[in-house]
Amino acid sequence: MRAHRSRLITIATLLLVAVGLAAGLTVLLRTPAGTADDARRTVPKGTGQIDLAREVADYTSRFGPGGGYLPPGRADREDIAAAVGLLLDGHRAQAEQRLSQRDFTVRTVVDRPSGHRYAEVADRTDSAATPRGWGRVYLDLDHRPSWSVQVPHPGFDLGTEQLGVRVLRGSPGGVLVIAGAHRKAGVGNSADVAHRRDTVFHAICAELARRGMPGIQLHGFAASAVPGYDVVASTGAGSAGRPDGRGLADALRGHGFRVCRAWARSCPLEGRTNVQGQTADADHVPFLHVEFSPEVRSGGRPAERAAAAIAEITRRWASGPVTD
Repeated sequence: MRAHRSRLITIATLLLVAVGLAAGLTVLLRTPAGTADDARRTVPKGTGQIDLAREVADYTSRFGPGGGYLPPGRADREDIAAAVGLLLDGHRAQAEQRLSQRDFTVRTVVDRPSGHRYAEVADRTDSAATPRGWGRVYLDLDHRPSWSVQVPHPGFDLGTEQLGVRVLRGSPGGVLVIAGAHRKAGVGNSADVAHRRDTVFHAICAELARRGMPGIQLHGFAASAVPGYDVVASTGAGSAGRPDGRGLADALRGHGFRVCRAWARSCPLEGRTNVQGQTADADHVPFLHVEFSPEVRSGGRPAERAAAAIAEITRRWASGPVTD
């Protein structure tokens, strides 16, 4: 009798173990690798937990005309851009050392809404009484960086910085480059990074172009500047991005936007003098210069639709170049 009871207990135990293993296997099969929950569970100790949209909003809310910008020296520009290159190559310790010499920091952050991990490259003087205004970079740590979204006029082209966050979140392998000051913060046009080659912003974008990484640069226009259109799409000074530009214009139109295509007709604000576009053209790298109306940049559904349209191109960039 005792032996019979022992066998029953053993059988029951084995059944419970089998049920437990089956349940665990079911969870594994139903949970795809790389989900936001998985990313949150594997966050390294000391990693910053942020809402990237709020972080960028707090950062750019301090920008204003007439102050907060100090032109960098050539060594500053070159070292910071080279350090970003080291990060792209996976040499974080070397990048941190080089950036530290220029008073920049690197930290890993997790964007809570998306679960994505990014390396944040930031200027230590951002929160100082007299910030230099040299900008900030976010690099995707979960995928190989392969394209960039550039925000040259945060605080001036209102809403472009938040649209940049939406674009970064929308596709794998992105690098978000944000200028560190209002367009009119410096003496003359010294802080207008879209038209100056002697800025940290340009040095970083040039490094990305040198590596063959296509980029999309976000701008904004006043409602009266381009009547009848919501978006002006251009390839800037070059034509390497023409297939991407056509694809983007089609995607934007599919999302209900009226698009002026600068390669097909004369449009205002075509970005021909944009220096990042000129550099990309010299390297034969696709570059898109896109101007948005205030309504699109104001957030909500219009911004979501614009980011969804852009994602149709950036996802292709993440998997390979677009060709005719």
